[in-house]
Amino acid sequence: MGRIFLQGANLIDGLHAPRKNHTVVIEGERISAVAADHEAPAPSANDTVFDLGGRSLMPGMVQCHYHVAYDNVRDLFDLDMRHPPTYLTLVAARNAKLLLQCGFTGAVGAGTLHNIDVTLKRAIENGLIEGPRFLACGRDVVTTGDSVDFHPSWWKLGMEGLGLICDGPDEFRKAVRDEIKQGVEIIKLYPTGGHGLTWPADIMTMTQEELNAAADAAHERGKKIRGHIVSKRGILAGLDAGLDVIDHCDMMDEVCIERLARQGTFVVPSLYFPYMMVEQKRRTGKAAFPGVEEMERGLEMSYRMLPKAQAAGVKLLVGDDFGTAAMPHGDYAKELEAYVNGAGISALEVIGWATRNGAELLGMKDDLGTIEAGKLADLLVVNGDPSADITLLQDRANLSVVMKGGAFVTCELSPATAAAQAA
Repeated sequence: MGRIFLQGANLIDGLHAPRKNHTVVIEGERISAVAADHEAPAPSANDTVFDLGGRSLMPGMVQCHYHVAYDNVRDLFDLDMRHPPTYLTLVAARNAKLLLQCGFTGAVGAGTLHNIDVTLKRAIENGLIEGPRFLACGRDVVTTGDSVDFHPSWWKLGMEGLGLICDGPDEFRKAVRDEIKQGVEIIKLYPTGGHGLTWPADIMTMTQEELNAAADAAHERGKKIRGHIVSKRGILAGLDAGLDVIDHCDMMDEVCIERLARQGTFVVPSLYFPYMMVEQKRRTGKAAFPGVEEMERGLEMSYRMLPKAQAAGVKLLVGDDFGTAAMPHGDYAKELEAYVNGAGISALEVIGWATRNGAELLGMKDDLGTIEAGKLADLLVVNGDPSADITLLQDRANLSVVMKGGAFVTCELSPATAAAQAA
């Protein structure tokens, strides 16, 4: 089987500024060569050559806050009352394929129902369905009466499909161990309210002892743990517990930034949801979501702090609560614009969050995230230059190629044989 040559690329490799007129050679599932066009290996008659004509070539992206089993829900009750688990698994399979087609070749779960992430990962790895490389999350691990425990008690429904309700360190420790037994690779906690939840951001819904027990239980078995955390108090508590990922982190300040950078903790700001809600309020004068005023304060804080976090070396990631009616599946790349236009982060830096940093959270930084010889060929060919206009990634029509492990997921380019190219 011959090699694949991608010639004439504007190369966004995750290591350098974009470089024009470059060639990437793929052999099997890996990249075998990266060079300027005039220095690249010559193709043979068995190879397939694509002339990108100046299109951009970049690594596949990683969606790091992924709710694959959310079916564009309209309210909280839609989460676990709208579909039975069997049907919802099929919905999740559709969403996973869509994520891949949108240029996200990797995903990290941020909470799912019925542990569908685990089933989905197995199906993807066994070739039953198409989808991204996946770090599987499980059900939400929460306390009695917090924002996720929303069913009225007299309904007597329970929360088993969506969450595990725990009180006290021992219950948290047992819940985490049980999730890991089911195949979960990253645990999701909700230590604070805020950022779209019913409890305010400054409310701690877990004790430090509960946080510590959950994190210790995950880490002692080699798994990761993440938390929905908004307030400074919550951020510091999460850092004290040693969480691997802090979701949202709206009220981080310089003290938090120093510790986040020192401990190597990942942060997923998830700014698209508040960005969208606040912009809508500014346009219409009306709040379309409860708590939008609190979100606006957090958004302004994030705009000030994210450039400082980037400069300090905090490991920032992309990912948001897609799968709601306001943020349907397929809109994933719209989030990136919030960091460029809102927080003033450069498009190239945000691409690094989505590629290089995402690969590290996946545990695959040696195989993914940059375009280098020896790495897996998870690649995108983009019409135009997303490092100059981040919004290009929002339109799937701009993705001429999506490749995962050297295999085309989509390809809108017409190849020429090596012989024809040489002629």
